[in-house]
Amino acid sequence: MNEFKDSIDKQFRFNKNKNLFYDGILNSLRFSPDTLDALERIDLADPDSADLLADYLTDRAIQEFCMVNQYYTFDKQARSDLRNIYVDLFANIKSRTLSMDKVAEKHYDNLISWLQETNPFAEKIYDSRGEKIDPVVCSEYSPALQVEILQIDIDHLMEPVLDIGCGEKGNLVLYLRQMGIEASGFDRLTFSDPYLYSSDWLEHEFEKERWGTITSNLAFSNHFQHHHFRNDGSYIDYARKYMEILNSLKPGGCFHYAPDLPFIEQFLDKEKFQLSKQSIGEYDFKSTVIRRLK
Repeated sequence: MNEFKDSIDKQFRFNKNKNLFYDGILNSLRFSPDTLDALERIDLADPDSADLLADYLTDRAIQEFCMVNQYYTFDKQARSDLRNIYVDLFANIKSRTLSMDKVAEKHYDNLISWLQETNPFAEKIYDSRGEKIDPVVCSEYSPALQVEILQIDIDHLMEPVLDIGCGEKGNLVLYLRQMGIEASGFDRLTFSDPYLYSSDWLEHEFEKERWGTITSNLAFSNHFQHHHFRNDGSYIDYARKYMEILNSLKPGGCFHYAPDLPFIEQFLDKEKFQLSKQSIGEYDFKSTVIRRLK
């Protein structure tokens, strides 16, 4: 099992940052020698192991796509469809009816079609790019910088705390926990820390009056802004989720985020929410704190 996972990891590195919409990319995308060696032994994997490998491939692929462009979105249906692509890959390999080159070509063609369907904007921006693309990713910032940007007063922080889009290392969550504050966070990544978990914010259920403080630095509001200005953006879904987040605050609780969202903040009920903003150095955006009053 570990040998198969190692081969999978090497395969992702082999094709890292390749542009699926580059003309002739199917001639470039192929299985690495290590992958071919592993695939020759795929029949040795029992059904349970094959299921685990399909799950592992799905998770790794989602992470790789998100590392290429943080604005990619994949809901449960998209994940299910991607997993089926890997199940079909295993079936085609085991059938031995196609050459490995044809298996690879069919597999990557399926991946391209899947990405076109799940994130149609991707083809528009990458169609004219080269064979390799520069990632559009969000950096992980130090806890001190996040505390400053998000206007967090550690001494008066209402618990529990939830960090949306906490990043791979969960820097802010771990920092707050070291300070004795009850905190957890989630992102689309896979975690081993019990206080960090994998979830998509559009599918995550924010229970009413559950959180004392919610934070999100260059994550949720950054993506909301991105979808707001896109012609095909899911801005309505983001607006609904934004209100769900606010209603998941306890009375007196706060949502700290950056960048600010003036296009929706102007419509907040002033009797229910108190809004404050702060400029951030020379940046052209501000950070926002919204306190739930009742």
